[in-house]
Amino acid sequence: MSKVKICGLSRAEDIDAVNRALPDYIGFVFAESRRRVSEATAAMLREKLDDRIRAVGVFVNEDVLSVAELFRRGVIDLAQLHGDEDAGYIARLKELCGCPVVKAIGVGDTLPPLPENADYYLFDTLTAQRGGAGKAFDWGALRDYHGLPFFLAGGLGVGNIPDAIRSLAPFCVDVSSGAETNGKKDAALIAQIVRLVRAESAGFEADVCE
Repeated sequence: MSKVKICGLSRAEDIDAVNRALPDYIGFVFAESRRRVSEATAAMLREKLDDRIRAVGVFVNEDVLSVAELFRRGVIDLAQLHGDEDAGYIARLKELCGCPVVKAIGVGDTLPPLPENADYYLFDTLTAQRGGAGKAFDWGALRDYHGLPFFLAGGLGVGNIPDAIRSLAPFCVDVSSGAETNGKKDAALIAQIVRLVRAESAGFEADVCE
């Protein structure tokens, strides 16, 4: 069954919305972005987050000691790395604190080489901004992929999530702009997306088992 992540939370009302909808994961963006939050804000929001939801920290070439400290303090449960972090960086982070790692991979026409030592990959649209474009890539690039469980990002919303689950059976669908209205997280959309992922995943599993 595919899980669901709502990324880019930055306000107390965003936390209220996910606490009602109960996605599997949420994301705090620590990299340059309009959704960026400070460590202090993320810590405050994490305190309000339902314990059933896991928090993912989104980073681009962050100092490994800073990422490890956020994990040790319980601000994040996983690190999502969108920069040039290689297998050595990932191994060092795990050595420091044991933090699970989601390594983001920008996908263009084909799937690029994949670094080792990650626990999950996240496949997103290849952009100069390292993701966050709100546009889908050609899912055909994943047709022959057989590897670690993966998060699927890039332009996902209520219109294409069912097709994504049916076509690719991702470990998790990762939604950011698709859960927003006028650039802010929309509680009704978040609830709709979580319901949609759960319903579509259940239907997909039923079809596979028949």
